[in-house]
Amino acid sequence: MNSATFLTYGTSRLQKAGIGSARLDILIMLEDCLKKDRTWFLAHPEYTFQGPALEKLEKWLRRREKHEPLGYIRGFCEFYGRRFKIDGRVLQPRPESEIMISLLKSLSLPIHPRIADVGAGCGALGITAALEIPRSIVDLFEIDQRALAVAVENVRRHKLALRWFCSDLLSASPSSHDVILANLPYVPSYYHINKAASCEPRIAIFGGGDGLEVYRRLFMQLAARHSKPQFVLTESMPPQHAQLVDIAASAGFYEHCREDFIQVFEPI
Repeated sequence: MNSATFLTYGTSRLQKAGIGSARLDILIMLEDCLKKDRTWFLAHPEYTFQGPALEKLEKWLRRREKHEPLGYIRGFCEFYGRRFKIDGRVLQPRPESEIMISLLKSLSLPIHPRIADVGAGCGALGITAALEIPRSIVDLFEIDQRALAVAVENVRRHKLALRWFCSDLLSASPSSHDVILANLPYVPSYYHINKAASCEPRIAIFGGGDGLEVYRRLFMQLAARHSKPQFVLTESMPPQHAQLVDIAASAGFYEHCREDFIQVFEPI
C-alpha cells in the first residue's frame, strides 16, 4: 500500500467511527510507524510500504477506531514541547494544562522555589516545572501507585532528581512548599464524557457530585498547615471557578488571577 492510499483509507475509517481529527491522526500514525515527517508523505504520495509496517498501522487504526486516545496508542504525548510516556494508567495531559506552566513562570518566586505537583499523574506538570524554573525543588504526589510508577519513569527519562510520594494529596508531604500545582479530578460525577475519555482512569477524571470534592480536601489540608504556600495553581472548568474561589477563601486564600481553565490563589 502507498502512503496516499493509506491516508485516504485510514481517514475514511476514522471518520466513520466519529473521530474528528481523523486525517491528522493518520498522518501522525504514518510518521511514527515509518519514521518520516508528514510533509514528506504529502510530497511523496507514491511511497509504498508493506509487511510489519502495514500490520502495525492496521493494528493502530483498529485501536483508534475504538476511540482509544492516540497518546496511549503511541505510548507517549507531547507536553510543553517535551515527550512524556503515557498509557492507560494515567490521564493524557491536555493542552490547556500548559497554561499552568506559563502562569507559574510569570509569578514572583523565591530563588529556590519548593514546588509540589499534587495529583501528578504522569508527572508532566512537575517535571516541566523542574525544567522550566531554574533551581526549583519539585516533589510529586499521587494517590494511585500505578500512575505514580509512570511518573517515576518520566522523571528518570528526563534525568531529574525529584522526590515522589504515594499520597492522598499532601498527606504524606514531609515539608512545606512555596507553590502547589494541582490538576485534580474536576468533572462532576453525572457528567457525560466522550469515548476517548472513557478509556482513561476514572479516578483522574471525576471529582464528586459537583466535581470539586477533591479540591475541597486539598484546601482543607492547606488550611490546617502552619506554613501556607505562596501560590496555589488549580485547573477546573470555567463555570466552576466562582465556586472554587469560595472554597479557597474558606481556607484563607484569594484569587490572584485566572486564565482559561487555570486559577492562581494566594494566602489572604
